[in-house]
Amino acid sequence: MKENNNKNSVELCVLCGEPEAVILANGDYPTHPIPLQILAYAPYIICCDGGANAYIDRGNVPDVIIGDGDSLSEENRRKYSHILHYISDQETNDQTKAVNFLLSQGKKNIAIVGATGKREDHTLGNISLLIDYMRTGAHVRMLTDYGIFIPCHDTCSFPSQPGQQISIINFGAHDLRGEGLVYPLSDFTNWWQGTLNESTETEFTIHAEGEYLVIMNYLSSPLPPQSTHSDISFR
Repeated sequence: MKENNNKNSVELCVLCGEPEAVILANGDYPTHPIPLQILAYAPYIICCDGGANAYIDRGNVPDVIIGDGDSLSEENRRKYSHILHYISDQETNDQTKAVNFLLSQGKKNIAIVGATGKREDHTLGNISLLIDYMRTGAHVRMLTDYGIFIPCHDTCSFPSQPGQQISIINFGAHDLRGEGLVYPLSDFTNWWQGTLNESTETEFTIHAEGEYLVIMNYLSSPLPPQSTHSDISFR
């Protein structure tokens, strides 16, 4: 990723580190500066099937296009056949095919953009799969036009800013307890129960045993320097 000294770069660096690869899924194309910046400075880009159409239409060429080809234009299918990896397996979606491909190439630090919007069932599926990717050893973050999704397990600390909106979705973790948040945590049994929390400090901590998903809305100003205890960067 190239150096960039603007405010979004500071926020991006703290939340995301420097991914080895970026997956552009086939949802709504990003419009927020942060996921767009991820694409612009990505060292390696893999497009999920029809996601390549929008990326190519904007004057770009991905390193790899992956999927079953059902939503890729005929023109792009012909023109970019040399980078097209057909995988017809219907037991996984294109996002998962892309993650598995990157892991097979030794790339574990992965950012995903363009994975939300359009069909809601696809959006929910793409989000929930982040936990599966974490279990395979991938260090993955999903960036949308509103915030960043971070799959986590056990106790983690996060650099933040007072007033930053935070949500926690439980995937079977227990003994959930928070520090530096407005509202207390519990062993949530439904996704909505951990939403709409808020950071009160420049760092918050979630104590837990097990897996959960943290959603951090983007900031209106840069974060302070990253804490040495943070567990949300790729490294």
